[in-house]
Amino acid sequence: MTETRVLKRRVYYIGGYDPAPPAAVFGRFVKELRRFEQTWGARTTVSELVVRDDLASWRVSASGPNWQSETEMNLVRWDDVISSAGERPAWSRLAPGIVAFGDFLISGALGAYLRSSWRYAMFFLYPVFILLVIAGLCIGAALFSFALKGSYFISLLIFLGTAWLLLHAADRWLYLGLLIDDWIFARDYIRNGNRILAERLQRVAAEISRCPGNEATDETLIVGHSLGAVLAIDLIDRAVKIERESSGGSRKIAFLSVGASILKIGLHRAAQEFRAAIGRVSANRDVFWADYRARSDVMNFFGADLLSHLKLPPTGSPLARNVSIRRMITPARYPRLRKNWYRMHCQFVRGNDRRAPYDYFMSTCGPLSAERNARSERGAMDMFDADGRLIEATGFPLEFNAVGAVKP
Repeated sequence: MTETRVLKRRVYYIGGYDPAPPAAVFGRFVKELRRFEQTWGARTTVSELVVRDDLASWRVSASGPNWQSETEMNLVRWDDVISSAGERPAWSRLAPGIVAFGDFLISGALGAYLRSSWRYAMFFLYPVFILLVIAGLCIGAALFSFALKGSYFISLLIFLGTAWLLLHAADRWLYLGLLIDDWIFARDYIRNGNRILAERLQRVAAEISRCPGNEATDETLIVGHSLGAVLAIDLIDRAVKIERESSGGSRKIAFLSVGASILKIGLHRAAQEFRAAIGRVSANRDVFWADYRARSDVMNFFGADLLSHLKLPPTGSPLARNVSIRRMITPARYPRLRKNWYRMHCQFVRGNDRRAPYDYFMSTCGPLSAERNARSERGAMDMFDADGRLIEATGFPLEFNAVGAVKP
């Protein structure tokens, strides 16, 4: 095969609970795209960032010796929602945070986390551990002060001063405030919804349904990372409903949930509407859904059967793929990343140092459809030679549609 084939793709990406503004997300994307070039022998160009209220967009052209792809990347924004919650000082989040934690405990969600993924349960309890350590240190400091001075007033001042100092430090270096905000947001989302996000997702869903179909774009791909996978399910459910009401049918959509915390919301007893949306997306034959998980990422539900734990009927979707982050990173760099649980979690949307079955940029910017990559246990590894040339792998003959895109 010597001809250049072009795949045109439109991507909607929803990140996790991260207040990073569009410019920061775009900067990270461009930086990590360089790893994709080196790993797969590709060449890329990126357009300027265009920021709107609902979406931030840019275009990526990628190519190899005998292939080319054009991707329109759309970041579905909710950084403003996250940032507004993070403007409060850490101490002011304690009361609503404790209420949120109690809600997840009483609702049975925490017990369900322990049954489905004990690693995620330990991550969920991480802020509790931090708060207990802070409380112990504050009490110890106050008792020590009282033993020296014998003054209740001075001991109270020592207690409050130590608490302020430690909460500030934990917020800055241990992400305590962000983790508590995550609790609060998740509870509010389950109990009351979020008006700003609901309206935004409805507008983006309407845009997806208005976009030309497969005659202009070979693939519509939605990627949800971490808690963003929850919003991605909501988005897909809305888009399908709009398109069916307007035209009576729905387009093909590929959906990748990566490092997802879908069960964080789904296992709460009050999340009936969300579980129903999961059931509809899972049962929709026009939606190809692959769920990528990694054992070394404590922030996803590795090994959990999504539908079974939610007591939903089996549909064969999502296609579960367990991946190894160690295989994505060079041996020299992996030990450093392994010490940072947040960075390990973010590798799902970063560039790989080595070719591996899962590669975020191959799925969003490469010449093969996300479905084709996901259905192969080795991803795209057998589809490219050392120079980045697209080849024909045994069992996966290359076929092209009318506009020259590689068929799934």
